[in-house]
Amino acid sequence: MRSGDRTPDDPWHFPRPELADAYLQAFELKLSAARGLFARRRMGKTEFLRQDLIPAALDRGYLTAYTNLWDRRTSPEIALVSALNEALEPKGAAAVLSRLRAPVKKLKAGAKLPGGIEGTLEAELGKAGADRTSALHEVLKQLDGAKKTLLLVIDEAQVLARADHGDFAHALRAALDIRKDRIKVIFAGSSETTLRAMFARASEPFYNWAPLEPFPLLGDEFVAYSIRLLNSMARNKLTLEQGLRAFEALHRTPEFFKRFIERYMLYQTQGDTAALVHTKASVFSDEHSLQQWQEIKASDRAILYLIARGEPDLHAAATLEKLGAMLGKPATRNTAAHALRRLMADNVVTRLSMGDYRIEDEAFAEWIRRRPAPSVSD
Repeated sequence: MRSGDRTPDDPWHFPRPELADAYLQAFELKLSAARGLFARRRMGKTEFLRQDLIPAALDRGYLTAYTNLWDRRTSPEIALVSALNEALEPKGAAAVLSRLRAPVKKLKAGAKLPGGIEGTLEAELGKAGADRTSALHEVLKQLDGAKKTLLLVIDEAQVLARADHGDFAHALRAALDIRKDRIKVIFAGSSETTLRAMFARASEPFYNWAPLEPFPLLGDEFVAYSIRLLNSMARNKLTLEQGLRAFEALHRTPEFFKRFIERYMLYQTQGDTAALVHTKASVFSDEHSLQQWQEIKASDRAILYLIARGEPDLHAAATLEKLGAMLGKPATRNTAAHALRRLMADNVVTRLSMGDYRIEDEAFAEWIRRRPAPSVSD
């Protein structure tokens, strides 16, 4: 997102200006040059970054760049370099492409950045053998010439922890290290386990590079805001109590609550209970969950079932007996350990503490809770 770009106004967005200002003030006090934030998917993290934090940074005179690496898991290098390139003025963006020997049309001073520039850069970086590290250094050199501080927001940053992206992650760390006074970074992600490893494991490129903390979740104030807005337009009003009850039933997940609000608005005469029943059926029983379930190993499905049901100790003898019953053969501690390792590597499960695990996607977790225990025939 370039300086001057704005996300279109969303009347249903619950603004959090104080939180955005707190993050920016910490950067301006030079307490740190980077921050890591984690929250499960659908909890409002990305919406905050794009609709609160980045606009607040623009108002303070920052250049801004945003990228969501989940959309480009196989090539986060391209996504990052392209996002940084978009933060440049037209001349700077053209210079990057020129240095990379890509065809560039002449740009008049002050001209808007044509959409083809970004497309040309991505095409150039997508070629086999393209030197994406050199592209990173080139775009950062251009940004060095800007007088403004850059806020770089890397969403779903845990993608950088994958082994096949290690060389680029090391290059990015080195490039950002020497620019801490001019580039501030938000690493945000949905996998607490992977993010903790990124910043706490000595072998990782970003070891000790940013403090990691939970993203403050939306709560009752968000519900009250949504209910007030709904009641300003609805003929059949909702009470705050009805809204809070729905929010709890949807596991305090903002994205699901917004779907409840939408359903209620469209079918007000059916009442809030009907809207909630429809929403729960929609978000907790979709085809994506079934496809995800079918694609994983039987032992992984059994472990997920036990986690979803709140099994306290996945390595206990009683738990392993349950696991074996679902698999149709004896299960050992290694059976559980290997399954957990795979599930955490794929960001399906996160470890909260020793022996305490949680399914990352609450919709998937609830879908599993509604299923019978997996069996050999599954």
